[in-house]
Amino acid sequence: MGAKKKLKKKIKSLKALVKQSAQGAVDDVPLVSPLAPVDFPDLPPIRGLRLSTAAAGVRYKGRTDVMLAVLDKGSVVAGTFTRSATRAASVLDAQYKISGDGPEGAAILVNSGNANAFTGAIGVASVNALCAALAQKAGLPAARIFTSSTGVIGEPLPHDRIVAVLDELTAGLSDAGLPDAARAIMTTDTFPKGASATVEIDDQPVTIAGIAKGSGMIAPDMATMLVYIFTDAKITRPVLQSMVSRQTDRSFNCITVDSDTSTSDMVLVAATGQADMPVIDDATSDVARVFSDALGKVMLDLAHQVVRDGEGATKFVEVAVSGARSDADARKVAMAIANSPLVKTAIAGEDPNWGRIVMAVGKSGAEADRDRLSIRFGPHLVAFQGQVAPSYAEQVGAEYMRQQDLVIGVDLRLGVGAATVWTCDLTHRYIDINTDYRS
Repeated sequence: MGAKKKLKKKIKSLKALVKQSAQGAVDDVPLVSPLAPVDFPDLPPIRGLRLSTAAAGVRYKGRTDVMLAVLDKGSVVAGTFTRSATRAASVLDAQYKISGDGPEGAAILVNSGNANAFTGAIGVASVNALCAALAQKAGLPAARIFTSSTGVIGEPLPHDRIVAVLDELTAGLSDAGLPDAARAIMTTDTFPKGASATVEIDDQPVTIAGIAKGSGMIAPDMATMLVYIFTDAKITRPVLQSMVSRQTDRSFNCITVDSDTSTSDMVLVAATGQADMPVIDDATSDVARVFSDALGKVMLDLAHQVVRDGEGATKFVEVAVSGARSDADARKVAMAIANSPLVKTAIAGEDPNWGRIVMAVGKSGAEADRDRLSIRFGPHLVAFQGQVAPSYAEQVGAEYMRQQDLVIGVDLRLGVGAATVWTCDLTHRYIDINTDYRS
């Protein structure tokens, strides 16, 4: 073989290796988001909760992909669910069961790698099979078992692989299992997500700790991710449900990565009742407000982490809208800005293109007056009363846009309506991840 042919062959081989390496970076070893926390938080154990994980090989090889949480007798479970019209079988099953109470305790079984969505009667059969098998292993009625699945849509769930590791899961239950559980439920996530809070109620500590997964297909409508939060508080299920619904609207319903709403996702909050405290049975009481505020902080922390792990994200963006005719109008404007590909790509390019903010306000459907509108990038007034602010310099805006955490402020100057949402930028890596997601 001539030297020229050998060189061509070597170049071809090197190109193949580079392509394979790049593919692996997307599919096998995701790059950690630059917005990730430095460390996973030290999550305290929750009395009455035990967890375990296992590698079932649902889709991924060489990593855990199933999580089991078992709650002691007397626990109550509340939740919110995606409002997608194409909800997965596990979501519909959990919605049906969520209002039930029972003295037996409860269990949550989660798999990653396969969403068991748009799988018809086969998907329902998979959920039923998992609930029946776990009910036998854990000594619980099937009505107290909640399943979740996340991953690829439209492929039957190989639930037999999960059933095969149930003995391992039940044998490995531990009160220190939250960090491992956070890792087992990841799909395109680049880091595990956890948050906790402790509050004093009647001079007794009450603990809240939760985990989440979410990176892409994230948009408000309950939001789109899996979230599991646990507490040892004594609280009735109706009161807990009212808190979860309210705090979801202030957290997970205020985030967006790509404006797409998932088929499969839910927030489950379980209270074991193990804390030494009176039962919270009145949502308007001072004790209820203290607990609800702490729960809301954990939920907002997890929601922000989901945005910080947005697929390909390099910027965390708060969009704060004020001066609208109503809160609903403010939310329309905030979401129009947060979901705009033009705004998000400008942020990715560190371009202070405030004209794209104006565009998004105009298309939002909310009432707006061009000649009253003002826009800020962080502390910098950019536009005022329908035109560029006399004090604004493009260089100042460009320097601000280089920061990782950004605030876009819009004042419509029409009323007192306000809303805040959180989003991220849109980079080419988002395309890389999603073009290769099923390959």
